Amino acid sequence: MLIPVILSGGAGSRLWPVSREAYPKPFIRLGDGTTLLQKTVERAAALDGVETIFIVTNREHYFLSKDEFAKCGRDGRDVFLLEPCGRNTAPAVAMAAFRAAATQGDDAELLVLPADHLIDDQSTFRGAVNEARKLAHAGTLVTFGIAPSRPETGYGYIECGAPLHCRDGFRVSRFVEKPSYEVAQEFLATGRFVWNSGMFCFRARAFLDALKECAPSVYDHAYACWQATPNRNGDKVDLDANGFAAIEDVSIDYAVMEKYREVAVVRATFDWNDIGSWNAVGDLTPADANGNRLCGETVLVDTHDCYIQSDGRVVAAVGVDNLIVVDTPDALLVTNKSRSQEVKSVVSQLKLRNNPLHQFHRTVHRPWGSYTVLEEGPRHKIKRISVRPNAVLSLQMHHHRSEHWIVLVGDAEVVNGSKQYTVRANESTFIPAGQKHRLANSGTEDLVIIEVQTGSYLGEDDIVRFEDVYGRA
Repeated sequence: MLIPVILSGGAGSRLWPVSREAYPKPFIRLGDGTTLLQKTVERAAALDGVETIFIVTNREHYFLSKDEFAKCGRDGRDVFLLEPCGRNTAPAVAMAAFRAAATQGDDAELLVLPADHLIDDQSTFRGAVNEARKLAHAGTLVTFGIAPSRPETGYGYIECGAPLHCRDGFRVSRFVEKPSYEVAQEFLATGRFVWNSGMFCFRARAFLDALKECAPSVYDHAYACWQATPNRNGDKVDLDANGFAAIEDVSIDYAVMEKYREVAVVRATFDWNDIGSWNAVGDLTPADANGNRLCGETVLVDTHDCYIQSDGRVVAAVGVDNLIVVDTPDALLVTNKSRSQEVKSVVSQLKLRNNPLHQFHRTVHRPWGSYTVLEEGPRHKIKRISVRPNAVLSLQMHHHRSEHWIVLVGDAEVVNGSKQYTVRANESTFIPAGQKHRLANSGTEDLVIIEVQTGSYLGEDDIVRFEDVYGRA
């Protein structure tokens, strides 16, 4: 059995302001309306011998991830391993390997796939995976290398050593961190180097044995976390918070692949795009006669070689070249293309200022639907709330704010203290501070309301949940 393990962690800070901690890169919709996560699930499900897919993601992204799996027609046979905090790829893969060994046996083959890669050539991808499985079956840890098309400084490299008995398979001579441009040119000229894709294939027990040998502390803490995790054999596995936090934050490359004795690389020939910067996103859009790549409505005058993306507003550019401009409802990014990798420093600055724009969009997704902040002041906040059919919010209470609900579309089923009643379109109700309340939609279309909050503190953390069908109480 082949078990794809999708790694869907990280905040994608280089793709701010579209990617944010609460709605990161794997959930960004591309030009065709699908997400990177959706494409990864579909690519994994189409491989030979795949029945179950594992995904390792933050527990805050469980419902978003589940929705994406449902859009791919997955029917509940997959496993969600939920991290309480980020600990890099080695601990994430260890959790998947422990689960696979426990339920499918030590010989279960894992195919580790980041959720933010774009690969269109499914046939060639399948062929490379099948070649990697031949090596993995013999106990080798296998990584996939991408034939470089340019002297790229944003990727790590792998030097190919002696050829192996499978097509395009080589022993790994060495791993190299992101090189300078001059060194990358030398690598390209030799023909021996490939880009490190961050994809892997190996048997579950082979990886765990290698982890135990190369990084014993990581293995010991990961094993302790796994043993302390309840419901380990369910389809929703909440990893033990204290145990997981105790594991070293380390990549699979540094912990294992760079140190282990039996490591191979399959030189891949399929198309591959690591959507790691706005330059990479821009490359997905055809260029116009002036080299501009555009997504959204623009007005351009004497503008060349720019990528411009707008979420609703018209963007006008006059006399500029080689820029990236990304406009969202609550933030605007302008950077030179040559410095697109530095966008993550903006996110660092926002964190230092305790500005929530690094974490949330104006529209925030929840298991029951979403809300959009329309206006906010010192003592008031106005939201547009959309509740899915048959969805229900938690029974909750706020210490510092009261709420007015005005129904725009649908019928709102309301619990307000000891009262239960229906509020219909063009009607309203008032929830005083300190009152237990709940909102539900029993209809067949989205319920849409306007919520006006007033009070001395309007933070999203002013919420006490008493009951919740999504397990957040």
